[in-house]
Amino acid sequence: MLRLAPWLSIAALAIAWEVFARSGAVTPFMLPKLSTVLARIGAEAASGELWQNLAWTLYRSLTGFAIATVLGLGLGFAVAHNRVVRWLLDPLISVGFPMPKIAFLPIITLWLGFHDLSKISMVVFDAVFPVITATIAATLGVERHLLWSARNLGATERELLHEVVFPAALPQIMTGLQVSLPIALIVCIVAEMKMGGVGLGGAMITASRFADSPGVFAGIVEIAVAGYVLVKVMAAVRRRLLAWHPEATAPSTV
Repeated sequence: MLRLAPWLSIAALAIAWEVFARSGAVTPFMLPKLSTVLARIGAEAASGELWQNLAWTLYRSLTGFAIATVLGLGLGFAVAHNRVVRWLLDPLISVGFPMPKIAFLPIITLWLGFHDLSKISMVVFDAVFPVITATIAATLGVERHLLWSARNLGATERELLHEVVFPAALPQIMTGLQVSLPIALIVCIVAEMKMGGVGLGGAMITASRFADSPGVFAGIVEIAVAGYVLVKVMAAVRRRLLAWHPEATAPSTV
């Protein structure tokens, strides 16, 4: 029964949506019935349009996320362990992290056009900062007595990084990745909306241009489900990678 509890709010929202849409308080254009939207999603799934749009959106967002992960980990460790790199990059990271990077979308479009490269580049640009900051904070937060003990036992700097620093920093790094993944999906959707083309965001903006209200709301539901699945997959990866960590045996709060 407790496993079903988190779904009660979703069920209540779905029922409220259907009842309110049928009440006549709003027009079907403003808020189509949930049953109509679900029928539209079913039709898109049957025709293959849904899977094509979903595949392109996931390809762009996950490719950008993967690049941001590798780049963010590398820059994060470099900033944490090299004073010259820290001196060069820390001001840029401090300015870039809080900046709304989506404002650079027109520039990316001018430089790279409207193709996948520009959309993936925009995802990387946005998603890399949470990974960098989490990696820096996690690496600098490793307990010093662990480093001293490893050095006293004869560990080289490379062994220190792989055997001590990275495992100790992994929980906080995973938190950064869990923040970065939804950002990657959000930025990908926004980029598709602005640039057009195949994808969930592109399909939504096309439906909006043709005043296709069920198509717009179908896109919202599809994006919500895709985001939920990605977050759950990332949480499962975290549990797998941190099976050795005390948080794996901590009682669940849900």
